[in-house]
Amino acid sequence: MDRTLALAGLDDRPWPEVDHAYGSAEDLPAVLRSLAGDDPETADGALGELYGSILHQGTVYAATAEAVPFLARLAAAGHRSADLLVLLGGIAESTDEHGVAPGACRAAVAGQLPFVLDLVGAGEAQVRQAAVWAAGHTAATAEAWPVLRGRWEEETDDAVRAELVTALVRLDPARGAPTALAALAPDGPARVRVTAVLACLAAGLPWDIRQHDAVLAALPADGQDSAFEERQPLQAVVGGLLRRDTAEDREAAFALLEAALRIPAPDVRAEAVWAADHACMVSRSAPARLLPVLLPLLDEPEPPHGVVALLDKVAEQAGAGATALARLAAGQGDLADRALAALVTAAPALAAPLLAERLPERPRALAAASGARAHGTVVSAPFPYDAALLDAVRRRLADPESQGNEPIHLALLLASWGRRAAPAVPELLDALPRIPLAGPTALTALCPDEGEHRTATTEHLRAAALHGPDEGRLSAARALHELTGETGPLLAAIRAELTGAGRRLREAARLVTALGEAAEELVPAIRAALADRPERRSIPRLDAEAELAAALWDITGDDATAVAVLEAVIRADGGPWTRWTALRAAKLAVRLGPAARPLRPALEELLATPLHAPAAVLALLAGLPEEELRGPLDRTVLAGRVLDAAESAVDADSAFEALSELGRAALTDEHLHRIERLAQGDRRVVTGGIADQIIRADEKLATRARETLNGLIGLTGLTGLTEPTGPTGQAAPAPVRG
Repeated sequence: MDRTLALAGLDDRPWPEVDHAYGSAEDLPAVLRSLAGDDPETADGALGELYGSILHQGTVYAATAEAVPFLARLAAAGHRSADLLVLLGGIAESTDEHGVAPGACRAAVAGQLPFVLDLVGAGEAQVRQAAVWAAGHTAATAEAWPVLRGRWEEETDDAVRAELVTALVRLDPARGAPTALAALAPDGPARVRVTAVLACLAAGLPWDIRQHDAVLAALPADGQDSAFEERQPLQAVVGGLLRRDTAEDREAAFALLEAALRIPAPDVRAEAVWAADHACMVSRSAPARLLPVLLPLLDEPEPPHGVVALLDKVAEQAGAGATALARLAAGQGDLADRALAALVTAAPALAAPLLAERLPERPRALAAASGARAHGTVVSAPFPYDAALLDAVRRRLADPESQGNEPIHLALLLASWGRRAAPAVPELLDALPRIPLAGPTALTALCPDEGEHRTATTEHLRAAALHGPDEGRLSAARALHELTGETGPLLAAIRAELTGAGRRLREAARLVTALGEAAEELVPAIRAALADRPERRSIPRLDAEAELAAALWDITGDDATAVAVLEAVIRADGGPWTRWTALRAAKLAVRLGPAARPLRPALEELLATPLHAPAAVLALLAGLPEEELRGPLDRTVLAGRVLDAAESAVDADSAFEALSELGRAALTDEHLHRIERLAQGDRRVVTGGIADQIIRADEKLATRARETLNGLIGLTGLTGLTEPTGPTGQAAPAPVRG
């Protein structure tokens, strides 16, 4: 087949009627012709455009399916065959489908299997490997498996054989398993053996000494895997074992890591540390098991890259390594800063003098000590007060070179110490223009009840609230109100913000109820702000409207306005980010109590989404009489919705609050078992978010689950988890130690 024939019928397809990532696909015929042209540079550009449009970050579209036949025929014509087969494999692999029927793009690639399978025996190994990759993702087992198995008997190239093992198991785990087991032969090439281990895991085969030895013998295994898989083999093996979630497989994973971490080669150690990091992200028992092997690495002249970062994530358990961390923290550069950040949590008494000594050089450690790294998700215990560190903070805060986040973190650290940090009030006052938001908050925590510091703080805050920069007036007025009870500046600041449309409007709305009876004079301004709705409203504006409606209800009891506004915000459809405005609006609806009853239809719709379910349940429980909690709103049904959310680690705090509100009578034995798994199971529930906070967030979730369970049934009511069987339904094999 020549290239001209490969593009036959190109102009007959309905390109303007189908979309890709950037809209109408009417540009695709020109792109495909450029791809088929003789100029390599133009063809490269066209290939890049196709990855951006029809396989955009792994997402496929209706236009993707339309393009597949032309891509397959060009590959069959020998034009950039390897490149196009990889693209076809990526299309078949994708499950992220937009504007196209589920599975349609994979089916389109499967429809071109005759072209793909013809290339499994091509002369170039790179083309054969890409053809195997593409065929393996089609799910067309009947057509592809016999051809690939036949190729296995003939193939001599290690990379292609490795790809064949993976594809055979992917297409049919049961029939592919014997091939994977055979590929574990100790005299086989490392690449094939490593891939065979991963294939055995994918096929659900029990772990045994052959797989253990194959992985260790191949280390460093980075690159000893499919050319089309972006993964580290050791990490993938460890993750695969831990996701089976049995005691035997956990033991196998930890034994493999312990053996790998004891291999002295630096590149092996580095790879093993990354795999250990992944293990700690997946398994709650991993840190305690692996720390005895990881901590001695700190004593090496050059600790493996990544070990300090890992210890920072599990610093609450890393106290035994405090001395070594302190030694590293006394050094120079980023490693010293990371070590000190870990030490801040592991051994704060050791960390304080080191932080005081080199405060300007330790931004990460300062952020850890101030609590700023938690980003509002998990707040560790406050860093203990230290007089020498207070002096260092005062000097640094007085230095005009302290800019950006540093003075904010300094202020947060001072605030955590409260009145003991009162000597720093003068430096905070001088720095107020640099920290207009964090500064007033810190001053309210530090300021003594009387004396010259109290007088100076009051004067500065009043001046900042009335005449300071706009961005800091609200914060200064709030702090002044907390310290003195003065309402005038806060009323003025809120009234000024009620004419705005951004984030400060939302903050102003949240502060209305702090004014008590004085807030009544803001009612006309609140109503005007709610009436003046822009046609296109931003996320902060939607949030502000919900807050204003709740504040208006708090002051006036105007439930009609509050319900109307909250419903509009809940139902707002402005893209994926409005999901969070709906969540926040549902939480505000709880404040209305029975007055929120008209929101029932909108809240019921939110129950279908784990993100929204806990807040919706709390609002429904607050708003509905007991006789309406029937059918789809039965308390037991609602408990299942809430547990779905908790198991997804979405708004877990609200989920556990909702479970407590639903009460023990609403929970079945299955529900209790699910809560117990959240509390005591080994698999981490939190798997996403800020990397250095994932483990802490998961530990917090487990603690909340335990507290909730104990509150519902008491400590003596725990039923105990039954360890599941192995992935094949048989008892998992005995652990293997290296």
